[in-house]
Amino acid sequence: MDNKIRVLIIDDSAVIRKILSNSLNKFNDIEIVGTAPDPFIARDKILSLKPDVLTLDIEMPRMDGLTFLKKIMTYHPTPTIMVSSLSHDGCDVTLKALEIGAVDYVAKPTNRHSSDVKNVIGELHSKIRIASRIKMGRNGNGKTGKVPHRPITSRIKQPETTQQNYTLFKGTHKVIVIGASTGGTEALKEVLVKMPAESPGIVIVQHMPEIFTKAFAQRLDSLCAITVTEGRNGDSLTPGKAIIAPGNYHMKLRRNGAMYHIETTQEERVHHQRPAADVLFESAAKYAGINSVGVILTGMGADGASGLLKMKQAGAKTIAQDEESCVVFGMPKEAIKIGAVDKTVTLQKIPESIFAFLRT
Repeated sequence: MDNKIRVLIIDDSAVIRKILSNSLNKFNDIEIVGTAPDPFIARDKILSLKPDVLTLDIEMPRMDGLTFLKKIMTYHPTPTIMVSSLSHDGCDVTLKALEIGAVDYVAKPTNRHSSDVKNVIGELHSKIRIASRIKMGRNGNGKTGKVPHRPITSRIKQPETTQQNYTLFKGTHKVIVIGASTGGTEALKEVLVKMPAESPGIVIVQHMPEIFTKAFAQRLDSLCAITVTEGRNGDSLTPGKAIIAPGNYHMKLRRNGAMYHIETTQEERVHHQRPAADVLFESAAKYAGINSVGVILTGMGADGASGLLKMKQAGAKTIAQDEESCVVFGMPKEAIKIGAVDKTVTLQKIPESIFAFLRT
């Protein structure tokens, strides 16, 4: 096959380098052009081999993965997939890597004979294919490495319309429903930091392994005026609160009288995902309908499209992130294609679009 995706593997473990190299080389569309045991060797190989995609370990000798990633994104932006351990510390560092500019991540295989190695390689292959199509440094996706971390004291100023007109919907039973996948961790941050402290309740599906969702919620909670939590079955959804679906669980919106709450289940995967945005959107269509706003953000595949259409048919207003600001324009594209979207806007304009719809 011509035009294979050229991949450089950076990992201090010889075993992991061998597993990844041998496994990925079996795919017809991938060529492993080299491996490197540390960032200094990797730097030289990036310059000489000009890979299309990097896989990068977090813990390495001579220079840690995050420091090296910052240098990559500053001097030679290249789509990078983090290969990290599924530990609490590993989750936090991986989220920081996504903030710096990494495209995605996979869990590092723990044993060359492990039964999940095949699944990890399959996931990595899929993500390498996505990464190879991403244009680094486009507006809104933070891929140049120059978008600074925002401490809570320097959040983006709330749009004046959201503050002045909040009383128009404060007493109603409004809810905001969001679905995202690849690139969604940073996109969600961009949206949620603009939410005022008493915004309507927000429910979110972000495709993410179960151990990551708690760390992700905690990270957002530290940055936002609203409270952000990982969902637990039966949790109430109240103004000023955002609930993120826990990894490996579908999340559904439910209503009892004037109150919303969530239900978590481990029913069959939808679009190979659990949680799935379609499951959440369909429940919002049924229980919130005209009182809801649905938002579909960056991500690969079609998850969320049919559910968003059901929300629109139930009277909800719907918004999609535009192609230019998406890391991957898969999910929004599919939703737009089937007529599920009322308005398509850049990532930066999604919060003001949400509030504009809430006031109608």
